[in-house]
Amino acid sequence: MAQLRELSHYRTWLIDLDGTLVDSAPDLHGALEATLRRYDYGTVSEEMVRQFVGSGARVLIERALAERYPQPAARKAAMASIGALHAYFLDYYAEHIADRSQPYPGVREALSALRERGIALAVVTNKYEGLSRQLLDALDLSGYFGAVVGGDTLSVRKPDPGPLFEACRQLGSDPAEAVMIGDSITDIRAARNADMPVVCVSYGYNHGEDIHSAGADRVVDSLEGLI
Repeated sequence: MAQLRELSHYRTWLIDLDGTLVDSAPDLHGALEATLRRYDYGTVSEEMVRQFVGSGARVLIERALAERYPQPAARKAAMASIGALHAYFLDYYAEHIADRSQPYPGVREALSALRERGIALAVVTNKYEGLSRQLLDALDLSGYFGAVVGGDTLSVRKPDPGPLFEACRQLGSDPAEAVMIGDSITDIRAARNADMPVVCVSYGYNHGEDIHSAGADRVVDSLEGLI
C-alpha cells in the first residue's frame, strides 16, 4: 500500500467533485424531490440525500426509493419505473445544476495555489462526465483542471482504479506521483485499488459515516489546509 509522503512530492492531484470541491447536495436534493413528486413517490430530506450521494444518480434514486418503501413488495413496484425516474432526474438536474451548489470554503484558494505551483489537476468523480463539466463551468472551476473523468467516461467507476489511471493518462502523469483527494470510503477504496495515497476532507458525503475511521491517510477540514 502506498504511504502518504509530504504533499509537495505529488505532482498530480486527483480530486473528487461532489462533497469535496462542491457542496452539490442542495441541487441534487431539488432534482430528486422534483422526480419523486412527478411520479407520486413522496419526498426525502436534504440530509438524507447527503448520506446517499457518491455512487451516481441512479443509485441515489434507488436509495431514496428504498428509504421511502422499506417493504419489499412496495419497493419492487417503485423500482420498476427506475428508468423513467432516472431520465427525468437527469433532465431536471441539468437545468438546475448550480441553482444553490457552491464550492466549499477554501477550494478556489487551494486550486489557485496548486496551479501556481505547477501541479497537474484532474476531477475524478462518479457523476456523469457531461454533468461534471457543466457544474464546473457554472461555478467557474473548469480552468483549474486538465482532465475530468466521470462515472460514464469508462466502463468502470470508482472504487475501480480505472478512472484514476485514466485521469493520469490524460494528464500525461505518472500514477506513482499522484494523490487522491476525496470525501468518502469510495474514494479511499479507489485510491487503495490504484496503490495511491489518499487524503479526505471532513465535511463531505460519506454515507452518514465518520470519515475519520474510514482509513484515509489523512483527514483535513479544508482543501486550503493542504497547501
